[in-house]
Amino acid sequence: MARAALMDFDEALARFEPVIGLEVHVELNTTTKMFSPAPNPANSAYHDAEPNTLVAPVDMGLPGSLPVVNGTAVRHSISLGLALGCSIAPSSRFARKNYFYPDLGKNYQISQYDEPIAFEGSVEVELENGRVFQVAIERAHMEEDAGKLTHVGATGRIHGAEYSLVDYNRAGVPLVEIVTKPVVGAGADAPALARAYVAAIRDIVLSLGISEARMERGNLRCDANVSLRPKGQEAFGTRTETKNVNSMRSVERAVRYEIQRQAAILADGGSITQETRHWHEDTGTTSPGRPKSDADDYRYFPEPDLLPVEPDPALIEELRAALPEPPAARRRRLKADWGFTDIDFQGVVNGGLLNEVLATVEAGATPAAARKWWTGELTRIANAQGTDASELVEPADVAELAALVEEGALTDRLARQVLEGVIAGEGSPRKIVDARGLAVVSDDGALVAAIDQALAAQPDVLAKIRDGKVQAAGAVIGAVMKAMQGKADAARVRELVLERAGSEE
Repeated sequence: MARAALMDFDEALARFEPVIGLEVHVELNTTTKMFSPAPNPANSAYHDAEPNTLVAPVDMGLPGSLPVVNGTAVRHSISLGLALGCSIAPSSRFARKNYFYPDLGKNYQISQYDEPIAFEGSVEVELENGRVFQVAIERAHMEEDAGKLTHVGATGRIHGAEYSLVDYNRAGVPLVEIVTKPVVGAGADAPALARAYVAAIRDIVLSLGISEARMERGNLRCDANVSLRPKGQEAFGTRTETKNVNSMRSVERAVRYEIQRQAAILADGGSITQETRHWHEDTGTTSPGRPKSDADDYRYFPEPDLLPVEPDPALIEELRAALPEPPAARRRRLKADWGFTDIDFQGVVNGGLLNEVLATVEAGATPAAARKWWTGELTRIANAQGTDASELVEPADVAELAALVEEGALTDRLARQVLEGVIAGEGSPRKIVDARGLAVVSDDGALVAAIDQALAAQPDVLAKIRDGKVQAAGAVIGAVMKAMQGKADAARVRELVLERAGSEE
């Protein structure tokens, strides 16, 4: 795929104003699907199900099957709407969104159109540079997910595929789609704002406990709309919609790329095609999908098989009272509880790792150790792999790793090797330590033997130590650590080196 011409980002911002809109899809973790009794693969209990095993007649669109609304999904949707600062509709209605695609057995999707469950809210988003935005929410509506297509062929996409496989497990998974109003005025911060907004939605969803919000699993997906308008123009430009971007880092990169791509086209006298686009993680580019349909093209009409959703006002107030601490207030509290400096805490927040650090602390690690591993080694590995640190390991594994270091069973160097094993899927830290034989040598006898050998091999160093030049012990310590293949506590080796050197006659 040839890379499109791009305009320098700063030049693009000097000539055009970006307008973005974000549509975040949240898969709810209910036990069953939105309109059927089939198990919900967005629930962790069913993650490893074989294709086409979590299905019911409704999901397959079989004749005569009728949908039944999942009450828990409705309550989760109301809670999310309230957490977004939205008003909850006294009556909302499902609609049929008509379009054909092989992973949509009915040839239509049950969604909400002009009568969503929640509307008119806002989310406060803070960027790394300290700039704060109030992102206006237009609506949050309930719908069902489609199945999953796997295109078999060289490209992995429908164009050029030899054939496609359909997995209906995901068909009917409960979704809430959160749609922002057009976001203007972000300027050069538009890409960073897109990323920070998705992170804020993830924080809210996780705090509510209504979704696992794992972007790599598709529990949380973002469609990023981008358009440009010449500076001073009131009318919005033609937008593109980059579909199903599956990491926060990629959301930022996709928005930045589209700004540069569209600016180059417009500056050359061309026009932007209203279309969906695919994001390519490997090349950092987008490519055309299909012409973007407008609402009229979907022939929305009220779903005749479902009654309107009319939540009891008492239920709404009950759910409002049960809302968790708002993310901004939570951040302030955690910073104080953990005793972090502004710089240390901002590093956690900027890395999108607040929930991971919190979960690691709750699993038994100290706040300092949790921050160290997530913002240090894990972030380094994630950057090298082009992914998010949160996708590499589970917080419980990081807590276990920190405990092994705290116990003295691992040095930091050995711990990094263990961490690589965890990321590679070799098992838990303790299992990897046992399997690889990576535990620190705690037997003083073995250390003393290695120290005596090193001292005998370096008599000049021994003489310097006896003359009071303690820093000379470093050469012996290095030799011992090498002989022990790093499986020794350097502090204990130092103690023993000085002790042995002083005890020599």
